[in-house]
Amino acid sequence: MRQRIAVVGGGPAGLTFARVLHRHGCPVAVLERDRAPEARPPGGTLDLHEGLGQLALDKAGLLAEFQVLSRPEGQAMRILDADGTVLRDWRPRPDDRANPEIDRGQLRDLLLGPLDVQWGRGVTEVVPGTRDGVRVHFADGRQETFDLVVGADGAWSRIRPAVSPVTPHYTGVTLVETSLDDVDIRHPDLARLVGDGSVAVYGVNRALVAQRNGGGHVKVYAQFRAPLERHTNVDLADVEAVRSSLLALFDGWAAPVLDLLRHGTAFVHRPLYVLPVSHTWTHVPGVTLLGDAAHLMPPLGAGANLAMLEGAELAESIATGPGDIATGPGDLDEAVRAFEERMWARAGRWAKITTAGLERLVSPDPAEALALFDQVQPS
Repeated sequence: MRQRIAVVGGGPAGLTFARVLHRHGCPVAVLERDRAPEARPPGGTLDLHEGLGQLALDKAGLLAEFQVLSRPEGQAMRILDADGTVLRDWRPRPDDRANPEIDRGQLRDLLLGPLDVQWGRGVTEVVPGTRDGVRVHFADGRQETFDLVVGADGAWSRIRPAVSPVTPHYTGVTLVETSLDDVDIRHPDLARLVGDGSVAVYGVNRALVAQRNGGGHVKVYAQFRAPLERHTNVDLADVEAVRSSLLALFDGWAAPVLDLLRHGTAFVHRPLYVLPVSHTWTHVPGVTLLGDAAHLMPPLGAGANLAMLEGAELAESIATGPGDIATGPGDLDEAVRAFEERMWARAGRWAKITTAGLERLVSPDPAEALALFDQVQPS
């Protein structure tokens, strides 16, 4: 009898897992709390690395389609001083496909393809070790059982408590996000400032980063070190109050840089949370985690890439070996155990890198950020 497999979460990790299983002819239930793909904004752009996210898409048979949709020019990066002086201006070669950008919405639609996602199926709890398998409790009161439940449901995972008591903690850094639409037409000067990729300005314990998405859309991120409650007295719905607060925080910076905030259309508060660098758990038969649910780390380009590769690797292990996974529960558990060991080792390395990176990017010494980019950008 085929094993009953479910993945909770319709983000990059869960969809990659399901898409690779689908490619191998293995059924999987994709359970997503949102009621439709467009129920909430998909977020900004992602750079998919050759050996991580792009490898995952290759395992899903989607690499060629990704290459058509992606924006290699989005790898461009410019760093300015607070007075507007250009300190670095990295531009990719025409054939450079190491980390091309793709909008999250485009990636989601690419991964969805033929998948039959069960929308509006919010999961509240999973209970492993029942007589019939892992029992999944839904927000509407219904229950179902599966042989394997994969939690790919993000930072505040409802699946994680089944394997680990650990919860995310605040890093001390907060992002406030805003956006510019039709930037090439409505704000041509800012379009030139941002360029084809990103522009960043680093100050003492603060930074301002703008990143081009597709369709003339630019995401702007104000980053700063502050107590978690700093903005509790600011009504985020009061756009002008938030704008004034941010402009005061970056007072004295060059006018063109501050225009990124002056022209923002709305503001979203995003305190950065992480899980411990070496987060692992005692293996629980029938339940595992992927991506942010397993190893939430600072958003420095690794999270989605790791999540997608993990989804692809776990799916391949389930679909192709050892033995007949489709009919052998012991083999299924063995595949998951082996996957977790590989995931923990790789994620631990990246968590150390991204944690150290956040410390340098939002630090008392802005030169630390520039030095970090000099290490990772091609000369």
